[in-house]
Amino acid sequence: MDWELVPLESVGPLCFGMRIAEVAAALPGMIELRRFRADPFEEIIGVEFGTPNAEPAVYAYLIDGGLFCVGVDAVRGPQVKLWGRELTGCMPADLQQFLHHAHDCEVIQVSYGPRGNPGSNGLGLVLRVQEATSRMLTRPVMVGEAWAERCTDDWEGAIPECEWAGYLWPWSDETEWRHGPTEHWGDWQPPF
Repeated sequence: MDWELVPLESVGPLCFGMRIAEVAAALPGMIELRRFRADPFEEIIGVEFGTPNAEPAVYAYLIDGGLFCVGVDAVRGPQVKLWGRELTGCMPADLQQFLHHAHDCEVIQVSYGPRGNPGSNGLGLVLRVQEATSRMLTRPVMVGEAWAERCTDDWEGAIPECEWAGYLWPWSDETEWRHGPTEHWGDWQPPF
């Protein structure tokens, strides 16, 4: 299944601002697997959608009842495309090269957050990585226009804390896992 990213507006059938019932209706063939608290400090609800055999594919995040963020599983999620370029399940170095080329051509402004993840506030896009069969693949995380400012910044941006937990963007052959500033989380734990 291919989804087109319309920066700051929608990704595939999901439009930012939708209510949860609209999100569920827009994902035929997927079922709601669970709901969870997505951030220790904000009232953000995460809803995991997946295949009938309970494999997660799409994470929808709602604040005040409206969809503001979507994360896509690197292995089971839909193929998200931007300008014809695949963003889901790619080798990080290839996508980094794509972003740098677009940045050098002044198509987009690329920035890196404190955890090293590349993205673009102007697109409402952050690229994360996910381990899959002993290699790292890309996992796009997208937000709507009202939440795009500083979206690459894991401290000041709107993307839920649970989306920042996990592997850091690979800058070398080393792979590092981070959960984040757990001393400030209290009893909250990342849901994945």
